Amino acid sequence: AVCDEDTMSSSSVGMSDLSDEILLCILRHVPVCDLVLNVANVCHKLHTLCHDKTLLSNVSLSEEYQADDLLVRHILRQLSNHVQSLSLNGCYWLSGSTMELLARCRGVTHLDVTGCRITSLRLSRLLSSLSLLRSLAFDVTPSFNSAQLSSEAVDSLSRLSELRQTLLTPSYGVVPCCAQLRKLMLQFDIPDVTREGVGVCCQLMVGQSSVPHYQQLEEFTARLAPGEVNQTLLLLYLAVFSVHVPKRLRVFLVSIPGPNPAHWPAAPSLAKSLSQRGDLEALQLPRSWLDSLSLKRALEGNSPKHLSFSRCPALWPQVFQSLLEGGVKDATQLISLNLSGINQLLYAECRSVDDQLVPGTMSRLALGCSNIKHLNLMHTHYHHENSPGSVAETHLCASLAKFRHLSSLTLPACALSDGLNSHQISTNNTSPSALFLGLKKAPRVGLHNYKLDSESSLSGESTSGLTQLFAGCPVLETLEVIGPGFVSVLPRLEPCSRASVEPRGMCAWARGVGDAHLAALEALPRLRRLTLAGLPGVLRGTGLVQLTRQCKDLQVLSLANMGSLKTMNYTPALLDTLKQCTQLQELRLEQPYLNANASFFEALSCCSRLQRLCLISRSGTFDPVATETFMEQCSCVVMCHMFMGGTLVACRTLQKALLD
Repeated sequence: AVCDEDTMSSSSVGMSDLSDEILLCILRHVPVCDLVLNVANVCHKLHTLCHDKTLLSNVSLSEEYQADDLLVRHILRQLSNHVQSLSLNGCYWLSGSTMELLARCRGVTHLDVTGCRITSLRLSRLLSSLSLLRSLAFDVTPSFNSAQLSSEAVDSLSRLSELRQTLLTPSYGVVPCCAQLRKLMLQFDIPDVTREGVGVCCQLMVGQSSVPHYQQLEEFTARLAPGEVNQTLLLLYLAVFSVHVPKRLRVFLVSIPGPNPAHWPAAPSLAKSLSQRGDLEALQLPRSWLDSLSLKRALEGNSPKHLSFSRCPALWPQVFQSLLEGGVKDATQLISLNLSGINQLLYAECRSVDDQLVPGTMSRLALGCSNIKHLNLMHTHYHHENSPGSVAETHLCASLAKFRHLSSLTLPACALSDGLNSHQISTNNTSPSALFLGLKKAPRVGLHNYKLDSESSLSGESTSGLTQLFAGCPVLETLEVIGPGFVSVLPRLEPCSRASVEPRGMCAWARGVGDAHLAALEALPRLRRLTLAGLPGVLRGTGLVQLTRQCKDLQVLSLANMGSLKTMNYTPALLDTLKQCTQLQELRLEQPYLNANASFFEALSCCSRLQRLCLISRSGTFDPVATETFMEQCSCVVMCHMFMGGTLVACRTLQKALLD
């Protein structure tokens, strides 16, 4: 920083000269471990401030990987009289005896022990001591037994207003004990088959006499992992809705992966009930649960803030009719809108206008829903026609630019294209028969031959749509560009997503998105999180270098299947990109032929703040020595996932070296 000497005092200003109010604002950004153990020992003034109740009332030790049992016990002893909200989410390494010390924090009203070692008896002792508890989050493990809860624990559960359960086994957990529950969040993560190969079923649950009733329920959220058991268990949780829908319900979010979710007969009655009070805030249902009429009833008279219609193509007309033609009370209240795959037509190269995003419709949506901050248009299509001699239509990006408050945006790759050039049109119009498609020569390994005019130049003329978009969305922080046909090699929901994704390269407009479009992203100086996946038109990756040169604060970067899948042709540009990402905290890189050699890890070492690294390459190679050197230099890394083509011996040797 350069300061004017005339405006500065001759004597320096130290931290101790700042007021208590300013110091407290600074100390709020310090992790509680450093606050109590380090900063408090600097001087008497900081010792007093570090024990201020405003700093110690809300404590989170989640992801504090250096906080071992001894340290956490010391912190809990000092905070027991101050803490009101305590999160140990994901602290799987803490022992059961450390968990017992939580009973000393008798003033706690919010407790999160998800992922911790909590048995039924230990949970019972905690609940018996925490009489003021109003919010609880924990895991329901296979050894959980609600019969082991004491009467004092059941009394504490009866006063809970908020509960989050991660279900690892078929069970109601503690839900039947929570008579005053207002907010229920469920994560279903039960495999269909155990590690021993035994099938899992939910028949034991049917016979339980204590079932949830949700008399006071206002918010219901359920997220499911793939599997029939999870869907069956969800329907058991929702069985009471067939008889009685909670009158105060205003948030109902259910996410079921896969193309064919189980049918729920009570969905129409739920939609009718949601329209009666007029205070609906958020709605997400699987596509088989709602029809157009039910959706119309659910939205009538409401002013929702969050709506998700992912993979619901049958609802496409009704969604826009409700949002644009007075079907909701106040559309300006809408903050988040997920339209992923809502107009998807599988495996069709020649799509009609009805199957694509319409710029005029999106312009009307931007005017009516003027406060949208999060918009997801993945798995949709937009084909901009810009042929010579015809009247140029308004680009979709120009319509999206009217969403002035957008902070996160997910787009299909074809939405970035300004139209097909002559080379792409000639290639696209060639329609060989199905017989000759099977005899087509495979593309050679290496860079494809291409003419200079076939690759978008960096002049900006071929990215005019993007230029308009970025000019109208100055606060955009998260951007995802997903090409059609992209399916990760190792996604969590791979069996479900593969059935609903068209083949790679099907969309000619998406094939035209290349380095020039990536370079245009430099117009987003506030960009923090960037995902680029399934972009075959990226040849050398020079656009990556240009955008990271301007986007200095990029924190999360995910690149997958860029360019040719037969070889990785943008390695030099990737290394230059990594050297510029000094603020990067998370990197996910998926490419079939990734070479994680010494040069790669040397460039990655420039990302000194990197915390999470994930490399996916079935045919890739890695250098064990370079990996060890990188891990020694980047001490902030807490997660290192490498799914590469190395031998099992090499992987185990590297794993042991890193653990040591």
